[in-house]
Amino acid sequence: MFEGRPKIVLTRRWPEAVEQELAQFADVITNEADQPLSAAQLREALVKADIVCPTVTDPMPASLFANLSPKSLLLANFGVGFNHIDVQAAAEVGISVTNTPGVLTDATAEIALTLMLMSARRTGEGERQVRANQWQGWAPTHMLSSQVTGKTLGIVGMGRIGSALARKAHFGLDMQILYTNRSPVADAVAQPIGAQHVPLEELLARSDFVSLHCPSTPQTHHLIDASALAQMQPHAHLINTARGEVVDETALVTALQNKHIAGAGLDVYEAEPELASGLRELQQVVLLPHMGSGTVETREAMGRCALNNIKAYLAGEELPNLVLPS
Repeated sequence: MFEGRPKIVLTRRWPEAVEQELAQFADVITNEADQPLSAAQLREALVKADIVCPTVTDPMPASLFANLSPKSLLLANFGVGFNHIDVQAAAEVGISVTNTPGVLTDATAEIALTLMLMSARRTGEGERQVRANQWQGWAPTHMLSSQVTGKTLGIVGMGRIGSALARKAHFGLDMQILYTNRSPVADAVAQPIGAQHVPLEELLARSDFVSLHCPSTPQTHHLIDASALAQMQPHAHLINTARGEVVDETALVTALQNKHIAGAGLDVYEAEPELASGLRELQQVVLLPHMGSGTVETREAMGRCALNNIKAYLAGEELPNLVLPS
């Protein structure tokens, strides 16, 4: 059990209500600039604080932990994804890592559905036209787009978020569901929505929309590359709310420029906030600023999930959301 008030570093600002709750039992050091910390600042935090709470904007590779004698023995990550942390290197210097799974499922699935509708129905283009005072009024052939209802949705990664999107798309838009996963999901998940487990190649070839929900791993790095994009249908749309590095953005730009696919909707990027050259100029791409989990309800739930991990650590209890080294 931890004695006294712990010193906790938040690398980015959390929702005010959760920060206040944390301050009731800890001395909280916040990042007032709310900009990503440098590697040197992160190392300093690990040496001086009892607990550090990083986010996806804090790369923590093996080099960060090299020759480190940390005071911190817990990284309470604010987020479900932890590919920005070398969990094995952290474990080797005695640091445990936790995350916040389960609380951002519906919010992220909503953004994936939003991107599907925006990309297919060209709503981003339409709004830009209206705002630029270029719209000349209704016409029968003006800005024709693709209907979403009744089409086929291919989901790459049928975890919590992929399954939530599948339910929303099937019951809300009568979409047919294909999915690829390391193993078939339980019948209780697949049968109500008629989801078919197929290889990635078949999913790419048959889907009108391909939505990515897989984790970022060495195996999924650039999973959607030039070869994968070439297997998609010319009228198909690619949606990514997973991790930017799952998509080869340069190959995506080329595929869109050459009309190998019809459009894309992206909420994450490989080198965010930087984008691949040419991506901003493409009208048939919807670009969002990594806002998948960005609802008040979800971000507060993420904070409280991180709080539960912190409280368990301080009490010497089993960590609810411990991330194990691979």
